[in-house]
Amino acid sequence: TRSVIEVLAECDHAFSLVTKSAGIERDLDLIAPMAAKRLAAVYVSVTTLDPALARILEPRAAAPQRRLRTMEALAKAGVPVGVSVSPIIPFINEPELERILEAAAIVGATSAFSIVLRLPWEVNPLFQQWLEAHFPERAARVMARVRDMRGGRDNDSRFGQRMSGQGVWAQLLAQRFRKAVERLGLGRERIALDLSQFR
Repeated sequence: TRSVIEVLAECDHAFSLVTKSAGIERDLDLIAPMAAKRLAAVYVSVTTLDPALARILEPRAAAPQRRLRTMEALAKAGVPVGVSVSPIIPFINEPELERILEAAAIVGATSAFSIVLRLPWEVNPLFQQWLEAHFPERAARVMARVRDMRGGRDNDSRFGQRMSGQGVWAQLLAQRFRKAVERLGLGRERIALDLSQFR
């Protein structure tokens, strides 16, 4: 990644990065000067604030508090930071939506987005196995809610539906997200970068 960022810096090529890794901090010496020229932004994925749930959801990724410290380090270095609350899984991490956004805003995030759970192709059976293994008492309820948002199917890959879902529950979730973002002063648009400097 560092060598790619070096090439982007040489050419003043704007970029944004979505990560769940604290490893991005080692490249701050490259990213911060680019951010000062409006050429870089970073979005950190935070799926939960619960360390126990994080170990089950993303066992090889940085812990939630570590991700928040990374966001804070980026913000202090002048890098525009956003938070991705994705994927939102009904009855698993969905109850934490507002708390995650609040935690991100406290450490310096200025924008946010979220994507409801998607189950394309081979992800679907893997997710359902994971769900049965870790949350057997909630598995049927989770899948019923996913299907509510996906027109009765496990997945809906149609453009305009796949990221947000449809139906009453998807609308309520979007409303919760919108209200929290507005209350916290987080932007919902991508962080604007200057594309005119590329050479």
